[in-house]
Amino acid sequence: MQMEQAMEIFRRTGVMQEGHFRLTSGRHSDRYMQCARLFQYPKESEAVCLEIAEFFRGANVSLVAGPAIGGIVMAYEVARILGVRNVFAERENGDMTLRRGFEASLRAGERALVVEDVVTTGGSVREVIALLLSRGVEVAGVGAVVDRSNGTVGFGAGDLQGPGAQIPFHARIPFHALVTLNVESWEAGDCPLCRRGLPIVKPGSRKQ
Repeated sequence: MQMEQAMEIFRRTGVMQEGHFRLTSGRHSDRYMQCARLFQYPKESEAVCLEIAEFFRGANVSLVAGPAIGGIVMAYEVARILGVRNVFAERENGDMTLRRGFEASLRAGERALVVEDVVTTGGSVREVIALLLSRGVEVAGVGAVVDRSNGTVGFGAGDLQGPGAQIPFHARIPFHALVTLNVESWEAGDCPLCRRGLPIVKPGSRKQ
């Protein structure tokens, strides 16, 4: 799938939004990728997830994991295409955790693919990676629908957060996004939209 094809799907399904947004990172932006809208449409969702699944098909993956909420449907669909299990991590008292019996289902040494709909700073993905590593699961790669860091985000040992951050891990984890965008964002104190007095929206799943 070419980037132009992906962007056409995003336009058709209402993924790209314009306004004044507070991102999960705390930064402000005039554009937001609401990928939840994509997953309203099974045909388009399948086409997007197929591209990510095929990229990692040779990585010997037996598990797909995603952070709630954005990675739940995506993890299921990528896992369905690959014919493997899927789990999702969710926040409990502010920390990313595995609940609902998912932790007991993990097998030490198995290889997981971590997926997320939109990656900006990669914070939630890093927490999921650290969580899996702390349970003895290897992380084969990270897949995303949109990388809005313009290719600057990465996932390696020095980037990890959470309970697995102290696990010895030196490899750079392969990262593949269907679309890479350079979406401008600002620290709250430097935001021109705030100076204009425009109302702000917090569209993501994490409350601040």
